[in-house]
Amino acid sequence: MGFKCGIVGLPNVGKSTLFNALTQTAAAQAANYPFCTIEPNVGEVAVPDPRLDRLAAIAKSAEEIPTRLTFVDIAGLVRGASKGEGLGNQFLAHIREVDAIAYVLRCFEDDDITHVEGRIDPLADAETIETELMLADLESLEKRVGALEKKVRGGDKEAKLALALIERALPLLREGRPARLVERSEEEEPAFRALNLLTSKPVVYVCNVDEASAATGNDFSRSVEARAAGEGAVTVVISARIEAEIALLPEAERAEYLDAIGLERPGLDQLIRAGYELLGLITYFTVGPKEARAWTIEKGTRAPQAAGVIHTDFEKGFIRAETIAYDDFVACGGETAAKDAGKMRLEGKDYVVRDGDVMHFRFAN
Repeated sequence: MGFKCGIVGLPNVGKSTLFNALTQTAAAQAANYPFCTIEPNVGEVAVPDPRLDRLAAIAKSAEEIPTRLTFVDIAGLVRGASKGEGLGNQFLAHIREVDAIAYVLRCFEDDDITHVEGRIDPLADAETIETELMLADLESLEKRVGALEKKVRGGDKEAKLALALIERALPLLREGRPARLVERSEEEEPAFRALNLLTSKPVVYVCNVDEASAATGNDFSRSVEARAAGEGAVTVVISARIEAEIALLPEAERAEYLDAIGLERPGLDQLIRAGYELLGLITYFTVGPKEARAWTIEKGTRAPQAAGVIHTDFEKGFIRAETIAYDDFVACGGETAAKDAGKMRLEGKDYVVRDGDVMHFRFAN
């Protein structure tokens, strides 16, 4: 599993330019007018992980297969989207289907590119987006209360739990605060997720800056970082134009280009890592002469469920997992040497997989 990230923003903030660059396609139209992107564009990208390259080199794997990430470019929101303004209702429905939301905020000045509200203010843009999502959540929850109250009177335990969560969410939303701030226990989390609230989804603030600010950020992006820090959210500073240029370069020339403009890595890498952090995702590997492959799971996943990501039969017939930590695999120079050094562990059904584990599953047919 990877994860699905929705790219959301007001019109003309560079959202579709960023999507095109990230997916290295021209699928999304980037034009200087609202609603140029009417249907959500979906693109998959490989998740870059230097560890996979290292493992493949050590094992002399014939093929490398990275895990993948899905980006969904969702057409620009405008004020009133929750009431159907623009193409709002369609957009809100698409947002419900993603795991995390990247708020693309315009943090650059350019007289040639109009702003839908006539000013450059990324914090105000963030407020507009969040307000529309909160209003949609508020309307959704208020409609559910009556039916749930009936079920609760009939002794429905699931309805009782859902209603309790809604009663905690409604005051927050009415105060202009997102549903992700609702206090809840670990046991309540599945029921909370089932409410499928737009503002319960983790958020990455993507500051789209001018090329000169790509390495250092600017006053606009710093104001966003301050807001994110106060919320415990994540900020990524990206120049969509630079990302578009990087996407056109041959792989061999990208490192030199990044170095020349003072960047350590592309914005794509930053955005993926931010998403992984938000969603609590980790990577384990399977390595052999045919292929070295990365698999993405949630933190806390046990070995049988991790095996099930490869194939459901692996989970059903799980016997054990032969496991080598990434650092041990590299230090020993491969599986055989790691075994000889006593670095391979036989793990059972209760083993919680760690980030970077190199695993081989034994299962019964």
